[in-house]
Amino acid sequence: MAKPKPHIIFAYGTLKRGFPNYALMEDLKTKDDLVFVDTCHTEDPHPLVIGPHGIGYLINLPGSGHRVKGEAYAVSDEALVRLDEIEGVEYGYYERVPVVVVRDGGERVKAEAYFGHRSFGEILWKMKGEVGLVEYGEKEVREFVRKEHRPGRKNSILDILNR
Repeated sequence: MAKPKPHIIFAYGTLKRGFPNYALMEDLKTKDDLVFVDTCHTEDPHPLVIGPHGIGYLINLPGSGHRVKGEAYAVSDEALVRLDEIEGVEYGYYERVPVVVVRDGGERVKAEAYFGHRSFGEILWKMKGEVGLVEYGEKEVREFVRKEHRPGRKNSILDILNR
């Protein structure tokens, strides 16, 4: 019997198919904790910027930026715990926020996305000159540095912005 997957998550960065953290999504899929729903975009424009280490951050400033492209996944409660862990929700790197996405066929879907935490999101948006992206793509992912390869001990977004 299939596990219930009551949550819809909008992935716009490294968790998308073919990107560096997609291995987690594949693992969740093999455990029946995740199902791909569709490609989609945010209904409202939001800023999407690249922060330190090539990490993408969706900023919770609806009406600014672009309608961001990504992928929707139905996930179980167990998957949500693992996604919160990789996104550093506990540490204030991201926060899971409701967002409406539009599937490629036009259907509106209530989802949640990992937005850069409110403690730094607007600051990062201003640091980037209030210029955002439509999509985290192949060009942007070339800048991505895995956590274990980042220099120094204090290398999170919070450490960098608080210097």
